[in-house]
Amino acid sequence: MSQVSKNIYITGAEQGSGKSVIMLAMMEMFSGFAQKIGFFRPIIHAGEEKDDLIELVTYRYQLEWPYESMYGCTDEEARRLLAHDRYDDLIKLILAKYRSLKIQSDHVICVGSDYKSGESIFEFDFNADVANNLDCLLMPIIQGGNRSNEQIIDALAGLRHDIQEKNAVLLATVINSVPAAQVGELRDQFGHDPQSNFPVYVVPSEPSLEKPSMGDIARSLNAKFLSHDFETLNLEVYNYKVAAMLVSDFLDYIEKGDLIITPGDRSDIILACLMAYHSKSYPQIAGLLLTGEQEPAPQVQYLIEGLGALPFAVLGVATDTFTTAMNVTRVHARLNSNNERKIATALSLVEDNINMQELQQRLFTRKTPRVTPIMFEYEILQRAKANPQHIVLPEGEEERILRAAEILFLRGAVKLTLLGNEETIKQKIAAMALQLEDIEIIDPMTSELRQKFAETYFELRKHKGVHYELAFDLMTDVSFFGTMMVHHNLADGMVSGSIHTTQHTIRPAFEIIKTKPGTSIVSSVFFMCLEDRVLVYGDCAVNPNPNSRQLADIAISSAQTASMFNITPRVAMLSYSTGESGKGEAVDKVRSAVELAKRLKPELKLEGPIQYDAAIDSRVAKTKMPDSEVAGQANVFIFPDLNTGNNTYKAVQRSSGAIAIGPILQGLNKPVNDLSRGCTVNDIVNTVVITAIQAQETGRKPAA
Repeated sequence: MSQVSKNIYITGAEQGSGKSVIMLAMMEMFSGFAQKIGFFRPIIHAGEEKDDLIELVTYRYQLEWPYESMYGCTDEEARRLLAHDRYDDLIKLILAKYRSLKIQSDHVICVGSDYKSGESIFEFDFNADVANNLDCLLMPIIQGGNRSNEQIIDALAGLRHDIQEKNAVLLATVINSVPAAQVGELRDQFGHDPQSNFPVYVVPSEPSLEKPSMGDIARSLNAKFLSHDFETLNLEVYNYKVAAMLVSDFLDYIEKGDLIITPGDRSDIILACLMAYHSKSYPQIAGLLLTGEQEPAPQVQYLIEGLGALPFAVLGVATDTFTTAMNVTRVHARLNSNNERKIATALSLVEDNINMQELQQRLFTRKTPRVTPIMFEYEILQRAKANPQHIVLPEGEEERILRAAEILFLRGAVKLTLLGNEETIKQKIAAMALQLEDIEIIDPMTSELRQKFAETYFELRKHKGVHYELAFDLMTDVSFFGTMMVHHNLADGMVSGSIHTTQHTIRPAFEIIKTKPGTSIVSSVFFMCLEDRVLVYGDCAVNPNPNSRQLADIAISSAQTASMFNITPRVAMLSYSTGESGKGEAVDKVRSAVELAKRLKPELKLEGPIQYDAAIDSRVAKTKMPDSEVAGQANVFIFPDLNTGNNTYKAVQRSSGAIAIGPILQGLNKPVNDLSRGCTVNDIVNTVVITAIQAQETGRKPAA
């Protein structure tokens, strides 16, 4: 084989291999290198509205391919062809559709057909044959659960024989969902050289991935939603309990994560579940499933409606209680695009146990110079994970912060500390069923650090007339307390602002952390993630009308921030005029700033004054500034004032669909970053990750 294929065919070597978890991690890896990722399934089940995996990757990775282009045929079509001895025609049909997708994609990930007992089409040999015909590297998955190591080794030997028989080209083999006690021995057995022709990775089991969610139950049983909130459908179901006894006896059997199955007319059980959920005396259930096509009495429904959003989903089915219980036991866990917790758990599990760098070396010969938003987010997350930093989140009682913290925790990106009332935060974590049991929580009101921080603040600000009593009171403010944690090296960075103003977030940083030596001003940038590149805009959030010296510092700081995130800076200092053509106070300010910035950083590629069109469009640049090495290819844009910058970034964001990450503060001795009060959970995750990378680059310094 003269050239290694860069497309992957992931398939289970048997039923229940858990290939979707491995697929998700491979899609995540590809998203860091490829602009246009193709996703393809050779065969999907007929009768389903849409294939679950196609739906998942289309939503998560913003794929724009038509649904019909991402699969070869349905299982019914395949059976008809096989019934007429037309196996080759089946392969050709799959190949034709695959090639149509491939020619439009940088890389394609294929996921093999699902196994169904008694149907020869759903066998490993078929998937290996398809992989060969599609010219893909094969990545087979073996199920490691409920097997001894000897049985796993035997299964692997059989797989190796089958691969050799099929003459398939192997990327790697994964033994999935191995009990923790068996992992070490298997890794010793299959420790491999990256250049091996049969590399094997061992991925341990993760119970939460094997448990169905309330959403899985609802979809599989075609249940009616009697009451639910978006997030309650993501609660994992750990046990099933049929409630057919008196309430006094039923309460003795409640366990955490239970799905309670009971007839719809059992108002006593329904009300007992609601009360138990809010009681500290009982564990929290995952949901209620009412049987027999019966709904609670109108009075009970009216009472429940008055409680507002319920802490768990209430579903209804037409089947009787016994049949429903049997149906529930057959529901399998699925990865769903709306379940960020399960996705984060799956990605962290695989990335921690499969050497992605080795796989990249086997797959990629060069890295594309273009950067998409997904590629940028993937890259910064991997950098954060490589050297996790400690970030403090002062707004620990805010729901969005807690949901973001769970994703960051599950991905292993950072170490986190939440500030706020410990009991309130723990109650919210429990009510939201978040996996944050071990996260550090500090209450500034009661913390033993309060006195130490007050003494530090008093020493720093006594020349401004601050008394110790005022300093002691200020340390109950979460922004001041969090900033002081960063100052004392108890955290590497801070992110706040989801419920506080920008001034509330950054004022303590100005007073305590202060600016870097040689920097006259703290400023900000936004990372503007466009369809095929990432631009840096500054300053769009902090300084209303910087003077020439401040504007020069903003340009230099913005270039340094760009470099920190692997963007080679080409700086455009914007004005309403390009070059020497314009006159006036505003353009003269920019011209002076350019001269000063070039004196301070002569090696920096910087141009100005320049208009936005000449800075970004090579055709315009040829006319207005043909000899410039920045014009037409700028990637760092410095706006002359806050009015221009803030309006421009919002106009670009809203009109182009760009993802705006920021504001990211720059010029401080240690990283503190501000959130928009309208930020999403994903915005918080990205800002925390960027803060962690800033902390990596800054390094810890002794407190003043």
